[in-house]
Amino acid sequence: MKLTFPEQLIREPIVYTLGKRFDVVTNIRRADVREDTGWIVMEVTGTEQRLDEARRHLESLGVRVDDLEAYLE
Repeated sequence: MKLTFPEQLIREPIVYTLGKRFDVVTNIRRADVREDTGWIVMEVTGTEQRLDEARRHLESLGVRVDDLEAYLE
C-alpha cells in the first residue's frame, strides 16, 4: 500500500503504531518524508480483519491509503 501523510502527521509514529496496535507486519519498500509532506510505499501482512482495521484507522487519521497494485501497473 502507499500511504500519503498530511503535514500534521509527518512526525507521528504511524507505521510503528500499525504493528503494535493491529498486529500486522510492515515492510517499507520506498519512502520520501520531508518537513511538510511524506509518503511511504510498504507491504503490510496480517489477517484480513486486522488489515481492514489498520486501513480504517489510517484513513480516520487523515492518511491517504492507496493499494500498491495501482502503482505497479
